[in-house]
Amino acid sequence: MTNESEFLERLKNNKHREKAFVELLNLYQERLYWHIRKLVITHENTNDVLQNTFLRVYKNLSKFQQKSTLHTWMYRIAYNESIRFLDKNKKNQNYSLDDLNNSYLNTLEQDVYFDGDKIQRKLQSILSKLPEKQRYIFQMKYYDDLKFTEMSEILEIKVGTLKSSYYNTVRYIEKNIENIELLIKNEV
Repeated sequence: MTNESEFLERLKNNKHREKAFVELLNLYQERLYWHIRKLVITHENTNDVLQNTFLRVYKNLSKFQQKSTLHTWMYRIAYNESIRFLDKNKKNQNYSLDDLNNSYLNTLEQDVYFDGDKIQRKLQSILSKLPEKQRYIFQMKYYDDLKFTEMSEILEIKVGTLKSSYYNTVRYIEKNIENIELLIKNEV
């Protein structure tokens, strides 16, 4: 996309809207898929949330005020749709936090689309023990390579708070990966 404001004009213009929206899908579908996937875990749920995300984007394009980039705005919608989905599923199930963490890992490992190696499984195990918001912050920075300013707009959290959370999480992961490595060596 060469010029975002020109692209937005095409998206808002009834004559060019459909073609421009297909272009938007092609540009962002895969990135948003993986962003959502890290939050809702399974392929099937991700597809449902992604579809809801693009429906919401399509319906609200006329309301987009360009206070942020289109990319950031869409990530925020995807994030909110993911949280809505997770909240809805939590209400339907009465699980403890440990049950949810174990379910998260089991769902991930049983997913035919997950091809993580041992270190990736260890990382996911550590991430599953983090509070949701902290996990989301780490995933957005580490996997999606979002800037802290973009994350601030998406999550509505101050940049300093995001940086602190992210770097504390990195230290926590480093410490726990080392502990897992030691446990494995002692088991062998």
